[in-house]
Amino acid sequence: MAQNVPVILARDVGNLGRIGELVNVRPGYARNYLVPNGLALPASPKRVAFFEHQKKVVEHKRRLLRAESEKRAEQIKGITVTVSAKAGESGKLFGSVTNRDISKALIAIGQNIHHKDIKLAEAIRTVGTFEVDVRLEADVGSKIKVIVAPIIEAEPAPVPEEVVAAKPEAAAEAKPEGEAKPA
Repeated sequence: MAQNVPVILARDVGNLGRIGELVNVRPGYARNYLVPNGLALPASPKRVAFFEHQKKVVEHKRRLLRAESEKRAEQIKGITVTVSAKAGESGKLFGSVTNRDISKALIAIGQNIHHKDIKLAEAIRTVGTFEVDVRLEADVGSKIKVIVAPIIEAEPAPVPEEVVAAKPEAAAEAKPEGEAKPA
């Protein structure tokens, strides 16, 4: 049975480690997945020394990114966005409001937040007010308020029964001007 091989992570890998860490993995995992995808490099003394220096640089960048993300989280903390959707009389939507709909509404008000960073447990299917988690970089999160408002559609005016019961020509004349008369 093959022994584990040491590799240095070039990027953060879930359930394995963070950038610059020296980890031992199975040879096939390193050879077939980590190295070809640029997630890790084979360990050597020269690379270990290089990544020790890189870890310090990355930690500094991560601190700056975290400070920036915390500042942005404070900015978006009080945001309320309204999303309109077709709904029935009981307040149930004819579909759902997803993280993409919320992202479009945020972009419309000048907050560029990617739909993958908006975390919904499940799609919103009713009218109301909801608190939604937004994940920013460097493991910083915030909450925004989403108001789902129903779209009110005007129903077409009913045609009087006398006109319908009369002649077909009279019914055609009673139609609004934009519609064509039957030939």
